[in-house]
Amino acid sequence: MKSQDAAAMLENVRNICLAMPEAVEHIDGFGHNTFKFIGKNFVISGESEKGFSLSFKSDRETQELLLQKENFFKTPYIGHHGWVSFQNPDREDWDELTYLIQEAYLRTAPKRLVKKCKELHKK
Repeated sequence: MKSQDAAAMLENVRNICLAMPEAVEHIDGFGHNTFKFIGKNFVISGESEKGFSLSFKSDRETQELLLQKENFFKTPYIGHHGWVSFQNPDREDWDELTYLIQEAYLRTAPKRLVKKCKELHKK
């Protein structure tokens, strides 16, 4: 995968994540772009020899459903906490991924931020 493709995918992720109240971007010790608020990660993205990957927090039921679909897999090391990953998204994958990223935020956010986020998306 060309790194310019990965850069474009990261920009998509960045736009989705940073639209959430109080979300910030951080580069972790492994060079992954992590998106979090109040110290809690809800999305992690990175690039390897396999291409661009996107990991997000999920609940166990959603994780089980997603793992039955092509391109979704249990995130190494943190998958037992409900994290799911997706490798090399195509253009048609972004609607579903946007929804899953927003859900990851809502699963992790405190109630006051969930309320704020829902108010922002009603407008």
